[in-house]
Amino acid sequence: MEDVLIECSPGISGDMLLGAFYDLGVPKKVIEKPLIDLGLKDLYHLEFKESKSCSIRGVRTKVANIDCSSVKRTWRSIKELISNGNLEDKLKKIIYEVFESLAIAEGKVHGIRSEDIHFHEIGAIDSLVDIIGVCAAINYLNPKKVYCNEPMLGRGFVQTEHGKLSVPPPAVIELIRKKNIKVLSPFDSIEGEISTPTGIALMSNLVDYLQPPSKYSINSYGVGIGNLEFPFPNLVRVYKITAFEDSSTNQQINPKCEEVSVQEAWIDDQTPEDIANFVEKLRIEGAYDVSYQAINMKKNRIGFSIQVILPTYKKKYFRRLWFDYSNTIGVRERTQSRWVLLRRRGECSTAFGNIKVKQTMRPDGSIMMKPENDEVLRLKLDHKKSTAEIRKIIKDSSNRFKAFENWK
Repeated sequence: MEDVLIECSPGISGDMLLGAFYDLGVPKKVIEKPLIDLGLKDLYHLEFKESKSCSIRGVRTKVANIDCSSVKRTWRSIKELISNGNLEDKLKKIIYEVFESLAIAEGKVHGIRSEDIHFHEIGAIDSLVDIIGVCAAINYLNPKKVYCNEPMLGRGFVQTEHGKLSVPPPAVIELIRKKNIKVLSPFDSIEGEISTPTGIALMSNLVDYLQPPSKYSINSYGVGIGNLEFPFPNLVRVYKITAFEDSSTNQQINPKCEEVSVQEAWIDDQTPEDIANFVEKLRIEGAYDVSYQAINMKKNRIGFSIQVILPTYKKKYFRRLWFDYSNTIGVRERTQSRWVLLRRRGECSTAFGNIKVKQTMRPDGSIMMKPENDEVLRLKLDHKKSTAEIRKIIKDSSNRFKAFENWK
């Protein structure tokens, strides 16, 4: 499995990324399949054309709008489109996250809830094609890691449905602030929008490391050409690479920030057994974590406070779980940010055999290793040893760790 490196020189946009992925070898039918599955087939015509920018060849993406309805899509309608679409879960998740980050940024900029955001440029059919197509390309390539260099932004003004906006647009500024993205400034004297909200949203959600690996080999590449004319090549390159492990890269992006949903309710008319079964159901269905405790409620009844942390793209599904598997008549919900350290699962070869463990990387690059609690309990029962003895044996075997997955 290869890695992907996105080189945005000077900036990044959705159409340039899509052209680069097509030039890299992602089939057009792969790009269009999720668009067809979402019922957008008759609203656009997609074409990839050989082109040049300052004598450098590449592929230019052309999306013709044949949607005669002039629909102005909202975040609510796009979210419903994605949720109801016949897409595989992994692809649905990344498409959802890109649009949600844009909705949250626009909501912050305009001072309204993200649910109430009316997308203009982003809701246009060409932007839908760009975002969904790029997500489909990444899903198809299935890279181990995605790298990208820092983008440039440009200056001046851009014409939008809100009128003239300064460059970088407010949504770009908010996306960069929220994701703590570093940007470069050598081309700030150039008039024009070098990086678009669509491009920054795709980059901030699909990229694992916001700097290239220190050592890598290039296996193949594609070039996407932009529509604006600059006194320098306006292009994005996407490389398939083999990156060599470099712990300093991991240190640069650790910890990382991500969005999660929190749902909670208080229930006073179910038995402890029912509550325990419901909590187990939430865990089985993919909650990051579930906590619950007994509380005093109205009429001096003992009830339960249940709180669930879950992926944002599963919010709608989990709402149904509350109403299908518990007696609650209402659920509180909010979106929060959380900072998490990089971690990975694996196993250690010990005197007890292979033991499942987790590694966590601290911001300074040091690594903590912790055995799974179920493994510790099993070994205590099998070998009649204390927890401290078992943990010491596992710790002494840390140099024989074998990872099951990449840092994430």
